[in-house]
Amino acid sequence: MKDSNYSKVNNSRRAFLSKTAIASSSAVTIAIAPGVLLSEVHAQTAHASQGASISTKADDEAVSSKNRWGMLIDTAKCASGCTGCVDACNEEHGLVGNNRPETDTQYIRKVHLKNKTTGHELSLPLMCQHCETAPCVDVCPTGASFTRKDGIVLVDKHICIGCRYCMMACPYKARSLVHEKVTNQTLSSPRGKGTVESCTMCVTRVDKGGIPACVEACTAENHNAMIFGDLNDPDSAISIELKNRGGKQLRPDLALNTGVRYQGL
Repeated sequence: MKDSNYSKVNNSRRAFLSKTAIASSSAVTIAIAPGVLLSEVHAQTAHASQGASISTKADDEAVSSKNRWGMLIDTAKCASGCTGCVDACNEEHGLVGNNRPETDTQYIRKVHLKNKTTGHELSLPLMCQHCETAPCVDVCPTGASFTRKDGIVLVDKHICIGCRYCMMACPYKARSLVHEKVTNQTLSSPRGKGTVESCTMCVTRVDKGGIPACVEACTAENHNAMIFGDLNDPDSAISIELKNRGGKQLRPDLALNTGVRYQGL
């Protein structure tokens, strides 16, 4: 027998997602999976500041494996006291803390690292690494965790049962469980109590030709520590930078082929 509070939460979640699904939009949209509203189109041009190169696509062309979206982060340019990327992410997705850092949802967080041998210190933003071989997807019993053809890892909130297997499987501690009732939702980022969530790489922005909010904020602050683009395009800014200066994965020993890479580690 289901608890009445459980039913209320799920009814509320379905009601919000239903409204989201019929929200007006200038772009063609579809529900890629239940509860996850995504634009079907990629924009014809990329964000100019990132220097990416994206082929012109028809409005009815779906997401494909032609693209592999990724991010490159230069830790040498990431200021230790700056939270611009975190603040922009929170605003974009309507994330509000409850003064409980251990359980509050964090799509992106700043991590301070210190080499015990040399004393060298650095700061870096840590989020879902959007693995090609994602452990969270492998262990999910309902299929709620899934990887789009373009490499972005998402959670279908409609079929997530909050078992937290994906949280235990993630080696980067990039996922959070929503413990409280959600009241500050945005149409582009549906959320719900009792579900797991993580960085979406601002997928609705990407599908419209934009860049993630964290990258936009870092560029606006003139730190330029983050580059977003298509890893499959050899002419994109991220591919050129990786070729010229390289970039490392976190935990390369796991062979996950992450979409997020770091310089200066």
